[in-house]
Formats: sequence, structure tokens, C-alpha cells
Amino acid sequence: MLLPHQYPYRVVLGSASPRRKELMERMGFDFEVRVKATDESYPASLPQEEVAEYIAVKKAMAFDFDELPDKALLVTADTVVLLDGHIFGKPADREEAVRMLYTLSGQTHRVITGVCLRSREKQERFSVVSDVTFRVLSLEEIEYYVDKLQPYDKAGAYGLQEWIGYVAVEKVEGSFFNVMGLPTQRLYRAMMAF
Repeated sequence: MLLPHQYPYRVVLGSASPRRKELMERMGFDFEVRVKATDESYPASLPQEEVAEYIAVKKAMAFDFDELPDKALLVTADTVVLLDGHIFGKPADREEAVRMLYTLSGQTHRVITGVCLRSREKQERFSVVSDVTFRVLSLEEIEYYVDKLQPYDKAGAYGLQEWIGYVAVEKVEGSFFNVMGLPTQRLYRAMMAF
């Protein structure tokens, strides 16, 4: 069994997310970060459970392997929040962030992270699902969080590792780190099998 320091690929994380970068570091891999602007739209007919994986693949396909290191393994990901048939992506502004959190308050929602692993020779993709239950939040708590931490770069307008995660999340069923943006255990196994 390989360990991260013996990994034969040169890992490239195709994400600007500081959370994904931190999680990859904690998994023990040496890697570099490269980011390509990607259109994150998806077909309206696509089942909601497949959206995150679809966008993760789009992010991977934005890279030309001639611009990556030899023997590169590109890792891309996308996370969406689902509740009652609606996808909650990144909020556009304060009003949308407050509205998202008000809707998630007192509910159990689903967090899906899609991951794509791509080398010059092959590609693999998968999704991981976690269910997160919020206690009922007051409008004052929601506004405090949004004004203090401005979670505009996060699906569902929240970060599990931030203040709201400590005071509002009653339980997480499934991968905790998936909710942060990378299903680390599944990703580690997939990378080692790649």
C-alpha cells in the first residue's frame, strides 16, 4: 500500500477553495494549486444529484494537459446543497445568503460533492452525499454570521468549520469533510487506486 509521500503522480488541485487546499494538505499529499475559470452552468434536465459531479468534470476538462506537469493527476470538485428540490449554490449577495440560511434553518439538507480525477490517460468521477441537520436559527443569528464571515464563496451560504457549524449543526450523517468540500476518505482511496 502506498503512502502519500510515495505517490507516483504529481497532484494538481484545480480549486481556489482554501478549505479544499487545507484538506488536501492534511491528507498528506504534495500538490500544487492551479485554477481555470469555468462556466458552472448545467443542463436543466440533469438530475440534481448529478450536478456537482457534472460541474467537477467541467472544471477538469477546462485544463489542457500540455500546461500541466508530466505525470499529473488533476483533482477537481464541486459541492452543492439540496433541499426540497432546490439547489443552493454560492449566494450572490448578503440578501441571498440570509435567505438561504433562513430556508435551511430547522431542516435537514443534503450536501453532495462531486469529484473528478483526471490524468493524461484516464478519468474517474464520483459523488459523495452527506445529510446535515440545522437547529432553528433566529434571524439575528443568521445576520450575525453572514455579516461577520461573508460566506459568499460557499454552497448553501455556510461553512461547517465556521461559527455557524459550531452553534447550529445538530448532526451530520455521512462524511463530515464532504460538507467542507472534499470527501477525504473516499478521495484518498480513489487516488490510491488510480
